[in-house]
Amino acid sequence: MHLDTNLLIAWGAVAKKYKKGEFIFYEDDPCRFYHQVYEGKVNMCNYNDDGRKFIQGIFGPGDSFGEPPLFINEVYPACAQAETDCIVYILVKETLIKILYEYPEVTLKFVTGFARRIYDKASTNKNIISPHPEERIAGFLKKYKKDLNQNKEKVLIPYTRQQMADFLGLRVETVIRTLIKMEEDGKVEIRRRKLYY
Repeated sequence: MHLDTNLLIAWGAVAKKYKKGEFIFYEDDPCRFYHQVYEGKVNMCNYNDDGRKFIQGIFGPGDSFGEPPLFINEVYPACAQAETDCIVYILVKETLIKILYEYPEVTLKFVTGFARRIYDKASTNKNIISPHPEERIAGFLKKYKKDLNQNKEKVLIPYTRQQMADFLGLRVETVIRTLIKMEEDGKVEIRRRKLYY
């Protein structure tokens, strides 16, 4: 979801800077604010008891994150962490609700955005339950390419091998080994350590 920056500012949103690695909120914190990235990148993630990270999503400029619990009075199901140095607009929950009453077109955007996230999550879960790393990775790459509306040409995949592993619940060594095999089979290209699909 994306709210116009001028609308956010007019309704009292505050821009806050975060350093790379800094947490914006933690899993199980109460959800009281709407967050939208202005600059940089933020990831939503979970950590297991062993400290292993699982990325739920990475959000860039214009993307909002963490808002579903706002509407059902739940805590955050994951933490949000600055992937890079970033600036995030923060708006109080009650103000967001007022905006949604005031602007029906914004409400429709939210509903559409939630539907897209639910659909994408279902597709992602289908890939993650596969016991075959190549299927998981191929599903991840296809989704990225689809999100760009790019079907024919090979595109640069902007994620590191570690980020892909964190998204897919795989070890980084497994991702590296699988990508090498996929390159040998002509399914991906690796040029100067950059991945193309």
